[in-house]
Amino acid sequence: FLHANDVVRPAPVASADTENTTLPPPASVPIVELLRDGQDIVVQVVKDPIGTKGARLSTQISIAGRMLVYLPQDKHIGISQKIEKEADRELLRTRMAGLLPAEEKGGYIVRTQAEEASDADLSADIDYLRKTWAAIQNGARTRPATSLLYQDLNLAQRVLRDFVHDETATIQVDSRENYLMLVEFAKIYTPSVLARLQHYTGERPLFDLYGVEEEILRALGRRVDLKSGGYLIVDQTEAMTTIDVNTGGFVGGRNFADTIFKTNLEAAHAIARQLRLRNLGGIIILDFIDMENNEHRNAVLAELKKTLARDRTKVSVSGFSALGLVEMTRKRTRESLAHILCEPCPACSGKGQVKTSRTICYEILRELLREAKQFNPREFRILASQEVVDLFLEEESQHLAMLGDFIGKKISLQVEKGYHQEQYDVILM
Repeated sequence: FLHANDVVRPAPVASADTENTTLPPPASVPIVELLRDGQDIVVQVVKDPIGTKGARLSTQISIAGRMLVYLPQDKHIGISQKIEKEADRELLRTRMAGLLPAEEKGGYIVRTQAEEASDADLSADIDYLRKTWAAIQNGARTRPATSLLYQDLNLAQRVLRDFVHDETATIQVDSRENYLMLVEFAKIYTPSVLARLQHYTGERPLFDLYGVEEEILRALGRRVDLKSGGYLIVDQTEAMTTIDVNTGGFVGGRNFADTIFKTNLEAAHAIARQLRLRNLGGIIILDFIDMENNEHRNAVLAELKKTLARDRTKVSVSGFSALGLVEMTRKRTRESLAHILCEPCPACSGKGQVKTSRTICYEILRELLREAKQFNPREFRILASQEVVDLFLEEESQHLAMLGDFIGKKISLQVEKGYHQEQYDVILM
C-alpha cells in the first residue's frame, strides 16, 4: 500500500527530535496526479504485512546505521528524543554539521547510541550510509522493476548493531558459519565488540543453557505470573491487545488497597517487558485492578511510563479513563511473536474455543433429519471424534434411537481418531 502522502516529499524541516521522525505530510493530492501507469519508482517497505493488511510503502527512503539514520531526500539534522540534555543535543548537531561532506544533499537523525561516539565513529557511519545509498541508486538505474535493491541486515547482524552495549559481557554464537559472518561484520561495522564475540561449542544447546526456550513458551501463553502471586492475562486480537491484571494469591499488603497497589506496580513492570518480548503493537488496553486512591493511580501510571521509556519502539500512554482503563499505543512495524511462531488452530479456526461434544451431537441429529428428508439410503453412518461417539453411546443414546425410529433407518457410529471435536461426517450407505 502506497499512500499519496508517502509519495510527495515534504519540504525540509529545520530540526527533528526523534529517531522515528515523521515529517509533516504535504497538502492532500490525489495519487493519480503523482504517479502514472508504468512509472518506475523506488519504494521502501516501512511496515511489514500484518494480518490482512498489506505492506506499507514509502518513497521517503531512510537507511539505518548503528549510530545514524540517513535520510537521503531530506536535508536536516535530527537528534534522538532520548538524548534529553539540550547542551548535548546542540553539541551533536554541531559535530554532525562539521562532519558532513560539502556535497551532502541528505540529512541524518542521530541515534541514542551516538551520544558517546567519537568523530571517527560518526564519520565511519556516514561513509557507510552514503555508500549504501549510492549502491541503491545504481541498482535503480541498472536493474529492471521489480527488483530488490537493498534489505536490512539479518537478525544476527541487527542484534550486534542495535542491542550490544557497554554492559554486554559476551555474544555467544553456536553456529560457526554465523560466528564467522559476525566477525567479518564486526570488523567493518562494530570493531569494539570483536573481543566479546564467542563461538559456543558446549554440549548443551544455548537456548537450554540460558532458558530461552522456556521464555518463548511463556511469551506465547495468555497468563503471565507475577512474583507476588498476581498475574496478567494477555489477549491479542487483530483490532487490539488487552492486558488484564489480577491479584491472584497475593495477600502481602497491610490492607487490600495496599495489596492492589503493589500488584499494579509489579504489573506495570511486567507489562512493559511483555510488550517488548511479544512485540505487541497497535492499540493496547490495560485493565489494572481498580484503585480508589488517586495517589496510587498516579504512581502506577508514572511507573508504567518510566518502564516504557526504555522501549526502543515509539509508545504513547494516556491516563486512566472513566472506566479505570489505560489506553496506549505502540508502533507496530512487524508481526508479533505469536503471529510469527504460531498459526490459527485447525480445530477452532483461531477462535480459541470449540463447541462442546453435546452441541456437536445435536448438530449431527439435525443433519441426519435433513438428509433423511432428501435421500433414501439403506443406512446412515456417523463418523466423529471419540468424545462425540461416546456421548451418543451413553447420554444421547435414547435421542439417537428415537431419531432412527422416526426416519426408519439404521444409524451406526464410527470413531475417527484423526477427527477433532467439531469434525464429523454423515455417510449415506
